[in-house]
Amino acid sequence: MSSKFKNFGLIGLGMVAGVAVSMQFSAVAQKTPTGNSLPVEELRQLADVFGLIKSDYVEPVEDNKLLTEAISGMVSSLDPHSAYLDKKSFKELKEGTQGKFVGLGIEVGMEDGYVKIISPIEDSPAYRAGLKPGDLITRLDSQPVKGLTLDEAVKKMRGEPNTKITLTIARKNEDKPIIVTITRELIKQQSVKAKIVEPGYAWVRIAQFQEPTVEDMAKKIQTLYAQDPSIKGLVLDLRNDPGGVLPGAIGVSAAFLPKDVPVVSTNGQLPDSKATFYARREYYSGRTLSDPLAKLPEAVKNVPMVVLINTGSASASEIVAGALQDYKRATIIGTQSFGKGSVQTIRQISADTAVKLTTARYYTPNGRSIQAKGIVPDLNVEETADGDGFNGLRQREADLQKHLTNDKEKEVTRPKVDEVEEEQRLIALAKKSKPLEYGGSEDFQLAQALNHLKGLPVKVTEPKVADKETKDADKTGKTDKADKTDHKTDSKKK
Repeated sequence: MSSKFKNFGLIGLGMVAGVAVSMQFSAVAQKTPTGNSLPVEELRQLADVFGLIKSDYVEPVEDNKLLTEAISGMVSSLDPHSAYLDKKSFKELKEGTQGKFVGLGIEVGMEDGYVKIISPIEDSPAYRAGLKPGDLITRLDSQPVKGLTLDEAVKKMRGEPNTKITLTIARKNEDKPIIVTITRELIKQQSVKAKIVEPGYAWVRIAQFQEPTVEDMAKKIQTLYAQDPSIKGLVLDLRNDPGGVLPGAIGVSAAFLPKDVPVVSTNGQLPDSKATFYARREYYSGRTLSDPLAKLPEAVKNVPMVVLINTGSASASEIVAGALQDYKRATIIGTQSFGKGSVQTIRQISADTAVKLTTARYYTPNGRSIQAKGIVPDLNVEETADGDGFNGLRQREADLQKHLTNDKEKEVTRPKVDEVEEEQRLIALAKKSKPLEYGGSEDFQLAQALNHLKGLPVKVTEPKVADKETKDADKTGKTDKADKTDHKTDSKKK
């Protein structure tokens, strides 16, 4: 197998409490630096500073701590997604590969500095404790969440089995905080859900791209067609999907695209990072010889499709949405995605430590760079009928400090807003908003997706601020022009 398959990297954000996003690992030999020789003078300065700390600091500092922190600082200074993985972090990341982890069992996202519960995993400690979608976690063991990154908050919610953590929860319609103590357990996550939402129309949701995702999705689709062989439309739901492994994104795309077409390409400094990945078994099934997509009904290649995305859709989910959009295989509905168009590769540097390093940007089949931009939907549909929701407060890749720039287009930045006002708005919105159950009867974006598949009016909204500027810069000539107006769509066009 070509060497480029050895370096499938992490391409997600990791938004499940107690889970680092899944990936494939490669044992990598130490590399000789390319280009110029090592900067001897700067390295001598580093050694001098190390010596000064050892001799002059107010109290003794262990050598291992100094060197580990130096490595960590050097790597994390590059971009928001590169990081040094110590023994504990590396172990957690490997556990997440199979969708198994020790934690609370909640899918979470970050809403303006607060941890928002997207969904508790069924029969998990969080589920049994009564945590609900839409709850905001404000404290972890009495420590304020505000000021922590999502990764830092996730690390605090992880731990050893049978250990406890106390959460402080802000919930809508509750005047006082809810304090709950939860015992961590081994959680097995199911990344794919599917059902017939109404006769003739199917809904498939991918919460995260893991190693079993392609096979699980194929089984779910076979079950759907067994229930209803005459499916007239399919909704692929990638909302709040933070990403995952690259083979998963390729396999999900390949299920709906013609065989052998390019799905995604990458480009970076190393020769291995300059690659194109196709809709072929060897690109998504790994070392297994069988093709998990082989038994899919032929109808899935042509069934009218909608892909749902939002600001929480990142990385692997953007690869899928971008590929299906470029080939006009599906209509993309929702709000502009996160914009994480970079690949992180795990370089193991010892038996139990590694570096997660950004090694490439990725591109859609038409050569679009998603980095710091995201996927712009064909039809902009907000979370609610009145256009209100959390979407405007969510951070995107372009909002992150030291983010990798888009190498194809000029970035459009969102204007700065008052942080106190944003916080107050978020809390007020959380109190009045009803927690959204994806795939439920009150899922507004899903209802609009079904309307589109049926050729009925779709209630689109004008993108907000930078979203609109990005869409205008796209010059794609798509149909999102109305402000809270019904838009007639024709499912046969896609």
